[in-house]
Amino acid sequence: MKTDDLITMLATGPDVDLPLRPNIEGVALVVAAILISTVLMVATLGVRADLIQAVALPAFWIKVTFVLALALFGWRATERLSLPGVRVRSLPFLIAAPLVMMWTLGLVTIINAEPDARAQLFWGQTWKYCPALIAMLSLPIFGAIMLVLRRTAPTRLTLAGAAAGFAAGSSAALVYTLHCPETASSFIGFWYVLGILVPTVFGALIGRRALAW
Repeated sequence: MKTDDLITMLATGPDVDLPLRPNIEGVALVVAAILISTVLMVATLGVRADLIQAVALPAFWIKVTFVLALALFGWRATERLSLPGVRVRSLPFLIAAPLVMMWTLGLVTIINAEPDARAQLFWGQTWKYCPALIAMLSLPIFGAIMLVLRRTAPTRLTLAGAAAGFAAGSSAALVYTLHCPETASSFIGFWYVLGILVPTVFGALIGRRALAW
């Protein structure tokens, strides 16, 4: 954090809008971590064989758009929580928006489906390991984000740790979409989110110690 930014925060009081300057080294570290997660996914899980056919389907892009929105808002939350005094009041609403839309879509899909098909729409074929794989792929990204955060000046340490985990989990979920064959909105809205919540909760639990000045 720049000294003049800290002075501005102290002079104007808490919860202000400070200029957020890009950290080139930090961005490079996180991008490298995402690439590592991608390589890890390709090496251990592999890209789905029908990816070319899948990208022509609207359901695939609904899934990608949902996860991408969570990732962008997660990164935004992490960026803002890396500095003291920056407003974060709107962030819960931004993160909640894609969640509510996906859950609504999933609920409508299940209600309109044939009774015999409803269980399959929720459980899919990969529910047993989907959240665990997303959490596993998030580890390199989470580690990189925490290293970057330690070079900044977060004051809301638990929230900053949770934001780091959420950003890492949603980014890992985005990588995982290249492998995952599931497209049902009810599946994505629950099991993907569960996988994202694992690093989120972990980040919140360790944030106070790991990010202490």
